[in-house]
Amino acid sequence: MHKLRSGFRRSIVTLFFLFLAGSAIAQSVPSELVTGLKWRLIGPFRGGRVVAVAGIPGDSTTFYFGAVNGGIWKTTDAGTVWIPIFDNQPVGSIGAIAVSPSDPKTIYAGTGESDIRSDLSSGNGIYKSSDGGFNWTHIGLDDTRQISRIVIDPQNPNVVYIGALGHAYGPNEQRGVFKSVDGGTHWNKVLDQGPNVGISDLAICSGNPQILYAGTWNAHRPPWSTYAPIDGPGGGLYRSLDAGQTWSRLSGNGLPEGDWGRIGVDVAPDGKRVYALIQAKKAGLYRSDDGGNTWVLENADASPIAFG
Repeated sequence: MHKLRSGFRRSIVTLFFLFLAGSAIAQSVPSELVTGLKWRLIGPFRGGRVVAVAGIPGDSTTFYFGAVNGGIWKTTDAGTVWIPIFDNQPVGSIGAIAVSPSDPKTIYAGTGESDIRSDLSSGNGIYKSSDGGFNWTHIGLDDTRQISRIVIDPQNPNVVYIGALGHAYGPNEQRGVFKSVDGGTHWNKVLDQGPNVGISDLAICSGNPQILYAGTWNAHRPPWSTYAPIDGPGGGLYRSLDAGQTWSRLSGNGLPEGDWGRIGVDVAPDGKRVYALIQAKKAGLYRSDDGGNTWVLENADASPIAFG
């Protein structure tokens, strides 16, 4: 189970980057030129794990990653040198990082990993940098504890959404999807499924930011030691077509029946192609080619499903 849950988060991160890279390669570079590429470790050489990564479109050398209890690191030379840029903050657990596509100096960081294993660290809300990570300001949502994902409107760095899993050991109100239209000065909860159901993943359509998808997850840890969290009812896939004002739960039409666990989701720039990794009795990678109306099981391999 340890390997299963560790694999799923890596799979959704890998899927995201392959999705973006594949689109760019298909337009400019013959596929036979990249078939021999292999993954390699570029550091920094530290213990622990990473669940938050971000880059800058058009900049092939600048990247950020957030360690689950080691703060945020930045490279400007494609990984040759990594610099810690979050050490002055009172928290070290990073669950999500997002760089504004329209203003790369604007960065949002969500503290508290959503990989709620038996050894986890919690956070104290959202931080923002307006100068590429040199300085940070705490901007609220203190009681979210564990944050899964941050997405930013591709045209406006002040419009940002937070997917909060919430407390790992009990119910709390500050979980769900939150939205700010003023760069984090004020927050409104736009998707609320109750004090026991948080968000496992969140995606925005870069070509049409009115479209969002969110995966809900009812999970908590017991006070005794066990690796896998305990799932409850309430897991599902939600879609908004009006920038988060209203949401509809997607079900049937090819999606698995029964209770769902953790969900990973991403959407293509055209808003039509959607991928969802779903933990369920009929688990797997599901694909939609019509914006989430109908689905097919693309890959039934269960090995990457229980991520975390």
